[in-house]
Amino acid sequence: MEFSFTKEQEDIKRAAAEFASKEFPSLAHQCEEEEIYPMELVKKAADLGFIGINIPLEYGGGGYGYVEKCILCEEFWKIDPGLGSVLISATFGSDMLVLYGTEEQKKRYLMPVTKGETVMGSAITEPDSGSDVASISTRAIRDTKHYIINGSKIFITNATVGGFFMVLCLTDPENPHRHRRHSVILVERDREGFESTKIRGKMGIRASDTGEITFSNVKVPLENLIGKENMGFYQFMEFFNRTRIHVGAEGVGIAQGALDHSISHVRKREQFGKRLKEFQTIQFKIAEMATLIEAARTLVYRAAHIADSSSPDPKLTAMAKWFSGYVAVKVSDEAVQIHAGYGYISEYGVDRFFRASKIIEIYEGTKEIEKMIISRSIL
Repeated sequence: MEFSFTKEQEDIKRAAAEFASKEFPSLAHQCEEEEIYPMELVKKAADLGFIGINIPLEYGGGGYGYVEKCILCEEFWKIDPGLGSVLISATFGSDMLVLYGTEEQKKRYLMPVTKGETVMGSAITEPDSGSDVASISTRAIRDTKHYIINGSKIFITNATVGGFFMVLCLTDPENPHRHRRHSVILVERDREGFESTKIRGKMGIRASDTGEITFSNVKVPLENLIGKENMGFYQFMEFFNRTRIHVGAEGVGIAQGALDHSISHVRKREQFGKRLKEFQTIQFKIAEMATLIEAARTLVYRAAHIADSSSPDPKLTAMAKWFSGYVAVKVSDEAVQIHAGYGYISEYGVDRFFRASKIIEIYEGTKEIEKMIISRSIL
């Protein structure tokens, strides 16, 4: 069994670390405090090939796989989760296009994203429908040439900055099979009746744009259908089997960043006449944090490797996302504790990892949903 990166993957890791270390520090605090979306950072990342690294070459991407995307996630998120989210989420929804889009759709919509000219998103969650994806009620009524969409979505990444969205819509409400009632429809921001509102005051990753989208008789052509009509639920389940892997890598990045801050702190900080690193209690905390991170990292990259070499393993993907979320919360909590009063002050930065960690256990499938997937696969 091989547990090391190739030379090319090591080069990607090094380049991502250098980019984040150079570009993030000057932006991170302001973007977090003022909830600013830094589009100029997206363009810089795109120019270096970091946006859409796992999108095929023919559509402007890097042509790499999920392992390489996880490398970017970990390196970006360990420097700053908010800016890491901005860059990784710039292509959120691209997997849906790659899996189910037509050639014309892929070329038309993916190219501008990989060039950093726009960003995209996926609109699934609604005010009354979160984990129960099959209960989505945003309605798309079909006429001879168009879908006419009415409804609202909430907690949508890139809601106020995205150029277009993969929208899960109810298209066959009378179908007796509740998982065959929905379709995925691509909706551009400039369609009449499309409105978005930014949600402010998030606990963490505040640089990342999150908002509510409303559709008021939004008319889109029938050719904006992605994949097959009334198969949207299944398409998004396949989508999540892939995207949850790199969410796991985000959790690993948060945990590693929190550990890095902690190591730096205990090497310098003195109490009772000696450095914190000399206390066995601190040594044990560091040992436990590092071990949890290594276990989560192994799960994530194993899931990514399987997705690249054959097809995603839903159980392993769910394990990777659930456990990395647990580790992110646990390790970042310990990091704040190690910093004590300093950890509670935003100036020292470790609080950003603690506040960001919880989202890993919530978005793209809560930890409870992941446990359901795991247990059903086993039992």
